[in-house]
Amino acid sequence: MRRAFGALVVTLATLPLAACAGSAGGSDAVWTPRTAELPQEVHGVGTVLEADEDPMLCLGAIAESYPPQCGGPPVVGWDWAAVEGEESASGATWGAYAVWGDWDGETFTVSREPVLAALYDPPADPSAPNPWDDGLPPGTLTEPEADQVRAELERAVPDLLGTGFVNGRLAVEVVFDDGTLQASVDERFGDDAVVIVSALSPSSAD
Repeated sequence: MRRAFGALVVTLATLPLAACAGSAGGSDAVWTPRTAELPQEVHGVGTVLEADEDPMLCLGAIAESYPPQCGGPPVVGWDWAAVEGEESASGATWGAYAVWGDWDGETFTVSREPVLAALYDPPADPSAPNPWDDGLPPGTLTEPEADQVRAELERAVPDLLGTGFVNGRLAVEVVFDDGTLQASVDERFGDDAVVIVSALSPSSAD
């Protein structure tokens, strides 16, 4: 999912995003989508930041401050002495890396040696969803319909990082999906309505 995730990071700065804090009103009955079975070994490219607490893997938007500010799951087993390319300032240390680890829904535990992101060339995945592809025909949603879908997903998906309405589709960034959540939202909202973009992907898909 590398190509799609990279597109989402870029697009976060230009698309109106819905923050994923709190519920959006409506009925107390919350649809429960199917999600991946955990734990799984996963892979991602992101910023590892250590400031006042243990290292975290920054997922979603990153504030362009110095040092950067971001949020994400804690990283277990991280060793700055084993990597290169980190920066330090104001008591914080950070760097961008390709990482592999076991994901249990809350914690990322390093399972393989990280690679500096600038030196990592991920394999192409032609099946990765890319809602920003100009060659795609429009999706099935109007913007008001996308707002309704967004509100429901914010209540139902705990690790939702951000959303954006793109050419008739709601692009939804989550921490991890192995295809299970995508299939579930397709059943709920119809094909070509919601595109799930996973910040972490199964290692077997690398």
